[in-house]
Amino acid sequence: MRHRVVTVYVTLLVAGCLGLALPLCGSIAARGTAGMLLDRINDTARFAGLAEPSVVTGSAGSLTRELVSYDRLYGITAIVVDRDGAVVASSREGVTLADLDPAAGEGGTMPPEVRTALAGNRMGADTVVWPWQDGPLIVAEPIGGAGEVVGAAVTASPTGALRRATLVQWGVALAGVTVLMVAGIAAAGPLTRWVLRPIDDLAEATRAVSEGSLGARVRTAAGPVELRRLGESFNQMADTITTMMERQRMFVAFAGHQVRNPLAALRLRVDSLVRHLPPEGRQGHRLALDEVDRLTRVCDGLLTLARTEDADHSTVWEDVREVAEDRVAAWSPIAERVGARLVVEGASGVRVTCVEGTLDQALDALIDNALKFGGEGVRIVVRVRGPFPGTGGGTDGDDADGGYVDLHVEDDGPGLSEERLADATRPFWRDGHDGVGGSGLGLSVVVTLLELQGARLTLRSRSPHGIDARVRLPY
Repeated sequence: MRHRVVTVYVTLLVAGCLGLALPLCGSIAARGTAGMLLDRINDTARFAGLAEPSVVTGSAGSLTRELVSYDRLYGITAIVVDRDGAVVASSREGVTLADLDPAAGEGGTMPPEVRTALAGNRMGADTVVWPWQDGPLIVAEPIGGAGEVVGAAVTASPTGALRRATLVQWGVALAGVTVLMVAGIAAAGPLTRWVLRPIDDLAEATRAVSEGSLGARVRTAAGPVELRRLGESFNQMADTITTMMERQRMFVAFAGHQVRNPLAALRLRVDSLVRHLPPEGRQGHRLALDEVDRLTRVCDGLLTLARTEDADHSTVWEDVREVAEDRVAAWSPIAERVGARLVVEGASGVRVTCVEGTLDQALDALIDNALKFGGEGVRIVVRVRGPFPGTGGGTDGDDADGGYVDLHVEDDGPGLSEERLADATRPFWRDGHDGVGGSGLGLSVVVTLLELQGARLTLRSRSPHGIDARVRLPY
């Protein structure tokens, strides 16, 4: 936008300066020629009045002396010719019409100004001497007697001084126009910044909002009316988005906080049951307590999700393989009931830093989806791969400089099309496969929590069928 404004401005400036300079130069040349032409017409008209008796009688003695004196004084050649173009008197001996302007009189022809005068017409004042012309200024006046043209008086004035004066004035005019043009071009930058300042403010506010600074607003006190209206519309849009997100955060925070209290009471009651259980029920009791603790961490994750604008988030070190084994153990009874096989494979001893409970929730959502949509007999593999060295942006642009770890949840179920895989992480998206219910929020919450620590969830199709859900974690 800035380059376009500068280009248009400079183009108009140059066109305007040239549009001013060219007519001005033409006016300077025409004005200088007009002054000289007026003097020559007056002089030639006087010679025409003096020459009539000499042309009629053929006696040119006194007329010749007048022309010679004029030539000596002003350096201007003057001659008088009859109606046939023969020289009657001249200021210089041996001068003919063809000698006045060699360029116009080639081949012995007379200049067009003389032909015009011998035809009885007077010379107009529209002649202009340009600096690139080198011929003299020829002025011819008809000599009439008793209403009949009997000859013409002709003067040939050198134009060297006039052309030099015109060039000097052109130089002064062009220098002034050049100074004006340079000043205008130098002012192009500040003027463009001034013109585009409202747009720059709007772009800066848009960038700030896109980066999470929802309090950024556009100044609407100055600028064109159209941009002020655009800025007001942007501010209203930002206010609406801020209000909606604040309500969403309040709802999520309220839900997470309100559920924690019943969970805490539930854990106390479940914990108190241990003394009433036989030894063979202690393992199930421990798993029940673990699930209550996991639900508590889910609530904490909801509260963390409600504080996504905070700069810092509490992180812990977690062993990826251990978390995977714990979640597989928790989901194994459900997998047995639906006839699915759930196994863990991959590297051990790989630790990453992440927001507490993120891996648990991610695996729960992915395993839950695989069990619901995989169907009876589906095989689900939770595979840990890595760590891999970082490349500063990998093929997908989602690995860190220090390296990354991939956590895959793969199933051999019917899978989804590429279009549905791209939509699966959107909030409230539901496939409706086999009438299976759900709110469509699980994956979207997981995606948000993963993004808090620079991790990423990617859904891909497996060959020959199934889904490969990959969580890439910074290492």
